[in-house]
Amino acid sequence: MRKQELAKQGRTLSKDGAFVNGKLTHEAFLSLAILTVITFLGNFTQLQLASALPTIVDEFHITLTTGQWLTSVFQLVMGVMVPLTGFLTKRFSTRQIVITSMAVFTLGSLLSWQSQTFALVLLGRILEAVGTGTMWPVLQITVFSIYPLAKRGMAMGTVGLAMSVAPAIGPTLGGWQTDANGWRSIFLTLSICGAVALLLSVFGLRNFGQRDTGVKADFFSVALSIFGFGGLMFGFTNIENFPITSLMTWPFMLVGLIGIIWFVLRQLNHDKPLLDLHVLRIKNFTVGTIIASMSFFAFSSVTVILPMYIQTDRGFSATMSGLVMLPGAIGTAIAQFFGGRLLDRWGARPVAMTGCSVLLLGTIAMSMIGANTWIGLVSICQFIRQIGMGFTLMPLTTWSLNNLAPKDVSAGSAVTNTARQIAGAVGAPILVILMETITTLRHNALGGGHSTQIAANIFGVQWALRISALICLGMVLLVYFGVRGNGAGSGRQMTRMLLRHMHIIHTDAPAVDSKAQD
Repeated sequence: MRKQELAKQGRTLSKDGAFVNGKLTHEAFLSLAILTVITFLGNFTQLQLASALPTIVDEFHITLTTGQWLTSVFQLVMGVMVPLTGFLTKRFSTRQIVITSMAVFTLGSLLSWQSQTFALVLLGRILEAVGTGTMWPVLQITVFSIYPLAKRGMAMGTVGLAMSVAPAIGPTLGGWQTDANGWRSIFLTLSICGAVALLLSVFGLRNFGQRDTGVKADFFSVALSIFGFGGLMFGFTNIENFPITSLMTWPFMLVGLIGIIWFVLRQLNHDKPLLDLHVLRIKNFTVGTIIASMSFFAFSSVTVILPMYIQTDRGFSATMSGLVMLPGAIGTAIAQFFGGRLLDRWGARPVAMTGCSVLLLGTIAMSMIGANTWIGLVSICQFIRQIGMGFTLMPLTTWSLNNLAPKDVSAGSAVTNTARQIAGAVGAPILVILMETITTLRHNALGGGHSTQIAANIFGVQWALRISALICLGMVLLVYFGVRGNGAGSGRQMTRMLLRHMHIIHTDAPAVDSKAQD
């Protein structure tokens, strides 16, 4: 019995046992690496079907709005799962959460791989989202519990690569697999990756933090969030196929709206809320969460719209669609890696302002694409956009959470991640529907007919991107007026630091020996 107790204690790492003498211990590094890899897998899965959507839409004879549920439902379910993270991390150990999650993820991937109907493929995607929905919050909470304040920007910038690079790589590999072996091969690969991640969790992962078996979850709030956000999205996406007065639209939207309002009121008045919205009283946290949510809203739709433009309107393959989006992964990796370090040195304001401005310029440039635009230019524009995302998202998230008390970090992480996932899930169908509405109006204005369809499609894509650019402009203004105070830094402070650094380099330069010159 004594040996079993010691073995159980040995699987749990305290803060002092994880970060010693300014660096991670071997056990903590291995566990953090496993969590990062699994988070990478979840975010990789989220958009891997982006390049395969046109093929899936054709095979199942469904509309694009219906097909994009394969990506939107993933984000929506992840948004529902994130609030449970606070409860799960207190009630269960890290190993229990991760091992169970990977088992569910693998089961969902196997189901989608073998499904013969769109409904079962969608069910498999839901299980995948359930399995990975808690991974990023668990990783985030773990980083904040291990690293001191001065090191969090660097740490979040490093592990944040799993969140930012994976969605960019996913469409590339997904497009190649679709062309080479069909879209089902994507789910076979994910099944194998899930099984490997499950084995890594069983044999290499350690626990972090303490458990509280007395904690209870408010599952009624979970039900409200499912009916609220799910009903609103379902009713809204049906607008393409049914009029607003149809029983397939307004009742679902009404139920969804009531569910969301009820959910919010319950969280504000419940003694132990599922999602502690009281952290939104901290202004800096709220500002950072709003900007991050806007970035997800504007960015997620492009991952659906761009493959349709490349494949349907320009006639390129799914592989080419993925390759066009691949350089963006490099841009995100660069920005993500340096963004966290610059946050620690200069503060959030100059870094986020740079990121939002770059994102805005890249989106404006992409909104000018046409029927004869060089496909490489489209890739360059996406590269620029993802550099902007890298310099915006992680620094702002870290800064906003740094403004919370340590005891509120878990609640803050749940709130900000829920808001971002739901914004991304809602953003894609909204902008896709707007794009298709504008396309239909343009098609009718051009006289209809097959010959004008592509021109109308591209016109719709351009205006969807312009709407996305307006959202990016709003982000720039919010950063300029709202990102202030503790840890925000300033452009003036950054300039002074750069000048001081240049002065040090200049004054420390070794003197040249005149005799040596002679």
